[in-house]
Amino acid sequence: MEKITKETKLDYLLEKYPFLIDEIPKIHKKFKLLKTPIAKVMLKKATVNDISKKSGISTDIIIKKLTELIDSHESNL
Repeated sequence: MEKITKETKLDYLLEKYPFLIDEIPKIHKKFKLLKTPIAKVMLKKATVNDISKKSGISTDIIIKKLTELIDSHESNL
């Protein structure tokens, strides 16, 4: 797994780890919006730092949670 940073784009993560679209809402209820048609347009520009600002969750916590989700999924394969 590549290191996730605050500049990592969400569309890149979702392309590389498609299961995240269903898992990210577990981090915060606001992330359920990522499944909407408008979100698909916004995801192309959004970074981890952007969703941190929108959700009020620190970037470090989001990176930690995303890493945990990816590691958990990969260990179940």
